[in-house]
Amino acid sequence: MNKIFPKLATREALLDSLPETDVTSAEPSRRPQFTYVPTSHARALSPENIIVEGIRGAGKSHWWSVLASSDHKHYLASAFPETKIADNVDISQGFGIGLNPDAWPSKDVLDDLSKKYNPKYIWKALIAIHLEFPIPFPITKKWDDRVSWVQDHSEDYERLLYQADNKLVAKDTTKLIIFDALDRLADDWPKIRPLAKALFQLALDLRSTRSIRMKLFVRPDMLQDKSILAFPDSSKLLSRKVDLRWGRSDLYALLFQCLGNSDMQGNTFREHCKSAFNVAWRQHENSNAWVVPNELRHDEVLQRNVFHAIAGEAMGNSPKRGYPYTWLPNHLLDGLDQVSPRSFIAAIKRASSEFQPEDWPYALHYKTIQKGVQEASQIRVNEITSEDYPWVRSLMMPLGGAGAISVPCQVDDILNRWEEYDLIGHLKAEILKQDSDVKLPPARIDEGAKGVLQDLIDLGIIQKLWDGRIQMPDVYRIAFGLGRKGGVKPLK
Repeated sequence: MNKIFPKLATREALLDSLPETDVTSAEPSRRPQFTYVPTSHARALSPENIIVEGIRGAGKSHWWSVLASSDHKHYLASAFPETKIADNVDISQGFGIGLNPDAWPSKDVLDDLSKKYNPKYIWKALIAIHLEFPIPFPITKKWDDRVSWVQDHSEDYERLLYQADNKLVAKDTTKLIIFDALDRLADDWPKIRPLAKALFQLALDLRSTRSIRMKLFVRPDMLQDKSILAFPDSSKLLSRKVDLRWGRSDLYALLFQCLGNSDMQGNTFREHCKSAFNVAWRQHENSNAWVVPNELRHDEVLQRNVFHAIAGEAMGNSPKRGYPYTWLPNHLLDGLDQVSPRSFIAAIKRASSEFQPEDWPYALHYKTIQKGVQEASQIRVNEITSEDYPWVRSLMMPLGGAGAISVPCQVDDILNRWEEYDLIGHLKAEILKQDSDVKLPPARIDEGAKGVLQDLIDLGIIQKLWDGRIQMPDVYRIAFGLGRKGGVKPLK
C-alpha cells in the first residue's frame, strides 16, 4: 500500500493547522485541541512546582495563558490527566502581558511603587487582590492605597491570609496564582532584581500555607542572577524547578496534534494514519477535538515513518545528506541542545507555504524544509537581538556578511575581529549611557572579550568544542551570516 500522505490535502492541513509566529496575550490565541502537553511538561503544570524555567519559545507564556482559561484547563484535565490540573484548582494570572490594571500593577506603576515601598509589600497586596481579602483590606482600586495598607497592617494581613487559606481548605480548593514575563517588571536589570527577588521570596513563603500557591515562569538568565536568589532557603525553590524542554518526539507529537485537528483536512490526516499506519485517533468527550494517539507521542520509529510519508525519506537525492525526521530538529538546536517548538513550527509552516515541484509526490520538499530552517533562524535571531540581548547583534556583525568567518573556528578568530573594531570597549561605553538599550548586559563584561565569549556560550548562541574551537548552531549561524562547510547557506 502507498503510505505517502495525500500531497495537496496534507499541505492544506499544514497551512491551516500550524500557527503563525505567536504574540503573547493574556488569553490563548488557539482552541484547546491545538494544545499538546509533553510528558516532561506535566510536572511543570502541577500547582506544587513553583519555578518553571524555559528558553525563549519553549512555551512559558503559552502555559501561562492556557492555565488561566477554563476551557483549556478542562481539556488538559481530561486529555492529559498527568498534568493533575483538577477542577478544584482555581487559577488566576498575577503578572504578564495584557492584563487588567485592576488585577496587577503595570511596569510604570511598579516603578512608582518601588520608589516608596519595599517590593515585598507590592506583591503581598497583589496576592490579597487575588485572594479577595475582605475589609479591612481597602476596597479602593488605587495600588498606592493597597500597598500602603499592607505595609502598615502586617498583623491584619497575616490574619486575613490565614482566613483565606482556611476558606480554601474548607472548599477543598487550591488557589494558584501564575506569573510570566518577569523580564518586563522594569526597563533595566537593576530595577528588575529587587522586584524579582521579593516575588521569589513570597512564592517560597506561601509554601507554608495549605492551599495557596504561586507559579513563576522564568527565563534561565533570571535564575543565573545570584542577587535575585540571595535570600535564605532559596535552594528550596530551585530543588523543585522544572525545565520546559522539548525532545524530538515531543515536537513531532505537537505537529501531529495540530494536523489531526485541522478544520479543513484533519479527517483526511487521521484516516490516512489509520489506513496506512494502523494508528487510530480518539475523539475528546463528544467534541470536535481529537487527541494525538500515544503511539504518535512516544514511538520515534513510527513518528519517523509518518513524517517521511509527508516529507520524503532524504534531505536530497540520497540519504547521505540526512533524514528529514532527524535533520530538521538537529538544525534547530541551540548551543544548549534545546529546540523551541516555536522555531520547529515556524520552519514547517514556511516549508509548507513554499512552491513544491509538481513531480514531487510528498507534501514537503527537502529544499523547502531548508528554507524553513532559514526562516526559523531569522525569527530566532530577531527575538534574541530585538528584545532580550540587543548587544549580541553588534558582536556578530563583524563575524558575518562579506568576509564572514566559517565555523568551527579558533577562539582568536573571533577575538581578533572584536579587537579590530574595539567592540568590547564600545559595548562598555554603551552600557554606561542612561538611555542605553543594553537592558541585560553581558554578565562577564568586566572580564573583557573572553568573558563576553563565555556569556555567548552560556546563552547557547555559540558552543566550545572538545578541541577548543568555537561552533555556532545553525539556528543562529544562518541568520547571523556565518559560513559552514556543507551547511545550510547563511542569509545575506
